[in-house]
Amino acid sequence: MRMPLVHLMTFLLSLSFGQASLGESPSAPRLNHSFACTDYIQGRVFIVSPQGEVEWECPAPHCDDLWVLPNGNLLFNTGHGVREVTRDKQVVFSYDSKSEVYACQRLANGNTFVAECNSGRLLELDPAGKVVKELRLLPEGKDGGHAFMRNARRLENSHYLVAHYGAQVVREYAPDGKVVREIAAPGGPHSVVRLANGNTLIACGDLGPQGAHVMEVDGSGAVVWQVTRDELPGIRLACMTGLQRLPNGNTVVSNWLGHGRLGQGPHLIEITPDKRVAGTFSDHRSIKTISSVQLLDVPGDATKGEILH
Repeated sequence: MRMPLVHLMTFLLSLSFGQASLGESPSAPRLNHSFACTDYIQGRVFIVSPQGEVEWECPAPHCDDLWVLPNGNLLFNTGHGVREVTRDKQVVFSYDSKSEVYACQRLANGNTFVAECNSGRLLELDPAGKVVKELRLLPEGKDGGHAFMRNARRLENSHYLVAHYGAQVVREYAPDGKVVREIAAPGGPHSVVRLANGNTLIACGDLGPQGAHVMEVDGSGAVVWQVTRDELPGIRLACMTGLQRLPNGNTVVSNWLGHGRLGQGPHLIEITPDKRVAGTFSDHRSIKTISSVQLLDVPGDATKGEILH
């Protein structure tokens, strides 16, 4: 049966503007970066080309954090553990936990940092997966719950930067567990980055009335840069999860579309310091949500603090 002309035209337009019809303005520039990302809802990690095409993917249940290592392998959390996987999908490092795990990081010494959410443990594992350092943020046996922490990072000074999502606060801990700094993060901090200038960049989720936003805070606690939920023309932020500060000062943020918002906005947004949208990425057919992102065209060794995400 032949399709009526008007229906054919409508079908062709839907193909041409498929991204726009699923939450992205047709006038928005495309994010012009290759990147790796996590899809928490589908339980997969992806590598995407600058043209927006999925080039590689791998199973990763409940994945919320990932790193592309200098050797090309991907390190990511698996809901209750951490894996390092080669491009041919061979597992070369694995750690399993009874606790939920939402953060991991490969350190310059070859060890792997892991943050256990429920147990409140910050761990350093050797290449064989043996615990060589442990810091407990909760008493032994206490369950901090699903929302106790999300992203966490070990800093160059051996301190730890932890996003306490449910408490809506970011804390910096000394190696002995003493809190040396606390930053209020309404909306629930999901990811936190200590920038080269000493400021702290925070992606906040969708808790409370303020909801999703991204902010940069200086050493005194003052907000020096912020993008709020309805500040970008044509885009309403959903739940801010991952982020990366680029060498040119732009910030790429992941706009997590879970909690009933699938398809209702761009997955990734690149924002200039003066809050212009430099690019967006949406592929709601291949990817449901993006919770963490690392751009692959930004030079630097991820194990040495040269990639700020």
